[in-house]
Amino acid sequence: MRGRAGLLFAVAALAIGACGDDDDEAQDTAAPAATEPATTEAPASSAGAPATTAAGGAGDAAACAEGNTLEDGVLTIATGDPAFPPYVIDDAPESGEGFEAAVALAVAREMGFSGDAVRWVRTGFDAAIAPGAKDFDFNLQQYSINPEREEIVSFSDPYYTANQAVVGYADGPAAGITSVADLKDLKLGAAAGTTSLAFITDVIQPSEEAFAFNSNADAKAALDNEQIDAIVSDLPTALYISAVEIEGTKVFGQFPIDAGGAGDQWGLLFEKDDPLVECANLALATLEASGELAEIQETWMGEYTEAPTLAAG
Repeated sequence: MRGRAGLLFAVAALAIGACGDDDDEAQDTAAPAATEPATTEAPASSAGAPATTAAGGAGDAAACAEGNTLEDGVLTIATGDPAFPPYVIDDAPESGEGFEAAVALAVAREMGFSGDAVRWVRTGFDAAIAPGAKDFDFNLQQYSINPEREEIVSFSDPYYTANQAVVGYADGPAAGITSVADLKDLKLGAAAGTTSLAFITDVIQPSEEAFAFNSNADAKAALDNEQIDAIVSDLPTALYISAVEIEGTKVFGQFPIDAGGAGDQWGLLFEKDDPLVECANLALATLEASGELAEIQETWMGEYTEAPTLAAG
C-alpha cells in the first residue's frame, strides 16, 4: 500500500468537456469582454466484468498495478460531482454507462480490478489538479494534458483527442464554408490562452486578426451579438453551443489533423510521479490495440463528432 437527463441534460455536459482547451473557470455572462484582436497566440464495460488476459497487455497491466494502488486490492477512481452525460450517464459511473465511465472500467478491468474492487469517489475539477496527496488512484473529468498541469500532477497516455471545430449562425457569414481557406476573411474569436486561439492565428491565419476573449462565455456573447462571425473551440464545446446555448447556430465542421486540427488530449490524472501511470498506459495500449477503446468512443461520443471534416486547403 502506498500513501497519499435527457438529451438537453446530456449535451449540457459538453461545457465541461472543454476543460483543457477552454478557460477552466469561465462563467457565463451576458456581455462580451474582448481584448484587442490577438496578434498571436467496446461497448461500455460492466462493473462486474472479469479481468481479461488479452495477449501482451492485460496480464502485464494487472501485474504492474499489484501493490501500487491507494488501498491494496482496490482501485479508487474519481470523477466529477455531479458527473454528466455523455461522460457518465445518470451520475452513476459504477454502471459503466457513458464515455468516461466505460473507459475507466475498461482500464480497471485490464489492471485486474472489477466489481467491488473498483471504488468511486467524487472531486471538484480544480481540487484534483492541486498539488499534494490524492484520495484516488486516478481521476477523469476531461482533463487536458498540458505542461503546466504536468508540473504538479501526472497523466496517462491520452484516451481521447478533442478536435478543433468552428461554430456560427447557420445563416451567418460562415454558412457554406467547406475548407480552412474559407475562414480567412471571417471575424473569428476564441478564449484567450487556448489552443483554439492559437489554431486561428497559426493555422487559419485570417486576414483580420483574431479576437481574444476573457472566457468562452464572452466569446459566445460576442457571437450572439454579431461582434464576430464564428467561434473556434474544441468540438464538444462547439456542439454544446449549437445544441443548447445559442439558438440558430451550427457546427460547420471540424479541422483535419493534417491541418493542425487536433485539439487537446485528455488523460487519466494521477498524483505526481505515481507508479500506477505505467500500469494505466499498459491497459490503454491493450484497449487501443484490441479496438475496444475506439468502440467505446464510437458508442458514447459518436453523436457528438458528426461535424464534417473541413478540407485543409
